[in-house]
Amino acid sequence: MQFEVWAPKAQERVDLHLEGTGRDSPDRGGGAGPAVLPMERDQGRPGWWTAETHAGTPGTTGAGTGVGPGHGTGDGTRYGFSLDGGPVRPDPRSRRQPEGPDGRSAVVDQAAYDWRVPWPGRPLPGAVLYELHIGTFTREGTFDAAAARLAPLAELGITHVELMPVCPFPGTHGWGYEGVSLWAVHEPYGGPEALKRFVDTAHGLGLGVVLDVVHNHLGPSGNHLPAFGPYFTDTHHTPWGAAVNLDAPGSDEVRAYLRESALAWLRDFRLDGLRLDAVHALADHRALTFLEELSTAVDALSADLGRPLFLIAESDLGDPRTTTPRTEGGLGLHAQWNDDFHHALHTALTGESRGYYADFAREPLAALAKTLTHAFFHDGTYSTFRGRTHGRPVDRTRTPAHRFLGYAQTHDQIGNRALGDRLSATLSPGLLACAATLVLTGPHTPMLFMGEEWGATTPWQFFTDHTDPVLAEAVRNGRRREFAAHGWAAGDIPDPQDPATRERSCLDRSEQAREPHAGLLAWYGELIALRHEQPDLADPDLAAVRVAYDEGARWLAYRRGDLRIAVNLSARDVEIPLDGLSTGGTGRVLAAWAPVEAPGADGVLRLPPESCVILADR
Repeated sequence: MQFEVWAPKAQERVDLHLEGTGRDSPDRGGGAGPAVLPMERDQGRPGWWTAETHAGTPGTTGAGTGVGPGHGTGDGTRYGFSLDGGPVRPDPRSRRQPEGPDGRSAVVDQAAYDWRVPWPGRPLPGAVLYELHIGTFTREGTFDAAAARLAPLAELGITHVELMPVCPFPGTHGWGYEGVSLWAVHEPYGGPEALKRFVDTAHGLGLGVVLDVVHNHLGPSGNHLPAFGPYFTDTHHTPWGAAVNLDAPGSDEVRAYLRESALAWLRDFRLDGLRLDAVHALADHRALTFLEELSTAVDALSADLGRPLFLIAESDLGDPRTTTPRTEGGLGLHAQWNDDFHHALHTALTGESRGYYADFAREPLAALAKTLTHAFFHDGTYSTFRGRTHGRPVDRTRTPAHRFLGYAQTHDQIGNRALGDRLSATLSPGLLACAATLVLTGPHTPMLFMGEEWGATTPWQFFTDHTDPVLAEAVRNGRRREFAAHGWAAGDIPDPQDPATRERSCLDRSEQAREPHAGLLAWYGELIALRHEQPDLADPDLAAVRVAYDEGARWLAYRRGDLRIAVNLSARDVEIPLDGLSTGGTGRVLAAWAPVEAPGADGVLRLPPESCVILADR
């Protein structure tokens, strides 16, 4: 079988180091002894080296490609590469790192797993997403433990779970954004086979699975890519240092490395989509951008597999071209997170006005109305936070609303706060219900963050498990310095390296049985059911949304087809004139957080404090 590696930095030789045969690999106490095989240059592919294992040597294919049917004896074989007599390093395209990022790679037989559930796929339009972190979704912090908790999400009406990154990183617990080995699965979570069991279980419940992948940087520890080739370039600089090489010499192979890893997640693990972290940090000045290449390849794979696949971007650019089809001059990604909606909603609920919230906080309901009807708040307007104009208008005549994800909370917006405090730490149950209503009845694709559905009181804090003590101390001190600038005392900031920080961040499901959590959970279920049952709530036409609001009285109402949604964010009763949002029907209450009557003949809705209602005109 063939092993291969792109190693243009090797001057004279590359050696393949093998350590055992398949399931009898060294950690199992048996199998063949170590072997060192010289590799040969591939004359047809500059920088590539290959080696064929002879008869009796583990039947494998390396370089992250796994093994084909009939060669399962090689599954688990440990291997690595050394360049010019240097240290043995893991395969850049490793599919498994049993001993972590610095250990030997292991061959994975992708055909060995027996998939139980035929899966036709589940598209993004009409979806309700649920972001979760494997390491804190349960205290066990594994794929198998998380899979056992998926049924309630399906019963709630969730359509897709969006996993935070699962690539290997040092230690056991972390957010996942400092991952390395971009083709592999974090072993403490259960490794690649456990991820397949998780996906299989999700699909059996009708849930699609989306994975967050990070292409804009790799973690500072365990990253061996620079030893092999020009994976990074000093041509550009990012907050993490040298940029991933997407446009300098050698970038063709780096692009292929990222593109093919993305396709492998979708193909080999039967994932339904990928969330692309911070695409605005991808420094790429080539005429054909990496994101266009990737969306083209994913669309082709979707056609080949016969099931829908999609890419969701996290982008800070406010640029609708991110999700505009390639045929219309865009990048062709299928959706993007919309932080503008979050910021408008957050300021309306909390009154916070620091940093990037400042512009939204001036008139938060006006900002919220704009994001409900135009997607972006900053669409060519001046951004005080940036000190310049920002964004570009969305063409509402040709841009369906489902291309924008709307949310009240995410891992970023909670975890990047000093104490990792959720909205439930400061808001009443009524205001949490209003937030849910705005997220789940808006024109965008809604997304929840794990535990939000019952108003979880557990924080979600920033935690790490760096094995390098120098790096651990640097992260700890850096976190404290960051928040000291905002008036926080160092002792008040949770220590990312303290295991208790991760423990505090694990969900406590016992809350669900108690009020007000039980009532909030029921409200989320009612809203999600309405979203699936009412075609008007799935209408992708942004231009059809009509909004009215009163900044001083703190109420907002909007029409979606024959439905009218109203929220009262104030602490007093309000009277909301709905005549301008009516389609001529008499009106009836479909769902309400607190007892409320439909508008009378005068067209005025009388809404109790901190409450919300969904009305049907017919």
